[in-house]
Amino acid sequence: QPGSSFKPFVYATARTNGFTPDSIVVDAPLCIGNWCPHNFSPGYRGRIPMTTALINSLNTVAVRLAQAVGRDKIVATAKAMGVTTELRITRSLPLGTSEVSMIEMAGAYGAFASGGYKTTPQAFTQIISSTGEILYDARRDAKPRVRVLPEKVVAGMNFMMSQVPERGTGRAAKLDGIKTAGKTGTSSSFRDAWFDGFTGNYVGIVWYGNDNFTPMRRMTGGALPAMTWKRFMTYAHTGIELKPIPYVEPEKPAQVVADAKNTKPEDPDQAAALATAQAAGPSNLSVATTQWLNSLQSLMENAAPLKPVADLQPTAPVTMVAGEAAPAAPAIADPR
Repeated sequence: QPGSSFKPFVYATARTNGFTPDSIVVDAPLCIGNWCPHNFSPGYRGRIPMTTALINSLNTVAVRLAQAVGRDKIVATAKAMGVTTELRITRSLPLGTSEVSMIEMAGAYGAFASGGYKTTPQAFTQIISSTGEILYDARRDAKPRVRVLPEKVVAGMNFMMSQVPERGTGRAAKLDGIKTAGKTGTSSSFRDAWFDGFTGNYVGIVWYGNDNFTPMRRMTGGALPAMTWKRFMTYAHTGIELKPIPYVEPEKPAQVVADAKNTKPEDPDQAAALATAQAAGPSNLSVATTQWLNSLQSLMENAAPLKPVADLQPTAPVTMVAGEAAPAAPAIADPR
């Protein structure tokens, strides 16, 4: 179950039906028949902006929005964005109680990351024959893009979802120097914990759970899933050109926290590495790592050339006798 990571479909449907990020919604006790949903945290906030409700993952607001726009419309939105699993239209639908797969969520969240176009996940991007002919290229052979969300809907959703890592339940997923958007998700009894997020470059989905569907120890999407998402996505964004999230202002370059007057490096090489790192803008490599890589590059460039293979022949011929085993390779200890 996706839990609250399903709520963006609820909010996107609400946006399509006239709600805005600043629309006032109500967080208060609610019952539908004998079912009374509660928020994860105790208490209620009363009248609040819709953005506040999303970033704090308030269950009562999601259920009220579903009542206002219609649960069937929420299902239609999720289907249009890429969810293919049959969704059960129940009172708890807006809280993510109908099962979906990670690949479906990746495709559906891709609609936000692409600016409102349907995105189909692919296992490969190109197929090349043994002769070098490109038989398939995902970009070249892609079908015409289909818009599934209006621009104004995507703009509002991407803004609201970018606030989840900034000041909401997904703060552990916030990338350093890279604008991040997403949503946490935790199912009932802590059986599933998700963080589904995206940048201008990639969509990433992280799920934690037990194979036998037993509860975890109060695992929430804002904890280990968000932290795992951050580590994976930090690595994925190393050394690439950063793209902005559609309709969201890019992250401003991080300021140097330390006082430059008091922490000016005495080592010229370290100072040069620091200047290079700062000039490049946000980076996922520390100054020490950058300096080490520069040193490694220098060593490689100044290393003596390798001898030709012809010069590496053994001084005496080696004769192999039929049935005789070849000398065993030396054992190598694993430093781990």
